[in-house]
Amino acid sequence: MNKSYITNTIALGLALAGYFLSQDILFSVGVFALSGAITNVLAVHMLFEKVPLLYGSGVIPLQFDAFKRAIANMMMTQFFTDQNIDKFLSQKSGEPVHFDFSNVIHQVDLEPAFDSLVQTIEESSFGGMLAMFGGNEALQPLKQPFIDKMKASLVNISEQDAFNELVREQLEQPNVMEGMRQKVEAIIEQRLDELTPEMVKDIIQQMIRKHLGWLVVWGGVFGGVIGLIVALIANFA
Repeated sequence: MNKSYITNTIALGLALAGYFLSQDILFSVGVFALSGAITNVLAVHMLFEKVPLLYGSGVIPLQFDAFKRAIANMMMTQFFTDQNIDKFLSQKSGEPVHFDFSNVIHQVDLEPAFDSLVQTIEESSFGGMLAMFGGNEALQPLKQPFIDKMKASLVNISEQDAFNELVREQLEQPNVMEGMRQKVEAIIEQRLDELTPEMVKDIIQQMIRKHLGWLVVWGGVFGGVIGLIVALIANFA
């Protein structure tokens, strides 16, 4: 059950019980608790919704541009710093991360490499000998085995520590790092530009609204305490 509803119901019950039972202290506690709870309910509502004649209400949807800028700034300054990117590129032990290039290598078309090799042979001193054995066509059965072995060799090279260290060093170059950050920033800004005030409001509501119910609870509690103090002072006055 909603915490706000429970708090308001209890506070109203105390106020009504105090009124009908002529218990001034109980009535005061209930009224002050109810006023504190309702005030905080209104305050929570005013964060997300515009209330006519109440200046400052609807602050979250009204200030959604500022929220978007704050989100973008937080992402870039807290998550995508040069230090964090460097940590991502290195393991905790300081050893280079092993990038998996195997999928990329297997998708690369290496036929041009084989064609270049054949052309080199044809243009070399072995060209005449190759022509005697059928020329270019004689080497075509070797194309697929050549491509398979080349891909296997490239995968093996890409798995070596020295190769991965070279990749990491290149990625850590200032111009490369800055380029990465600019691309990430562009992606973040593009996504944030797609947000509307209503979407920003919904995002923040999902994050914090259920926790804001405690403001209503504590508003009722402190209101009740103040009501008790006021009633006791009035009785002893």
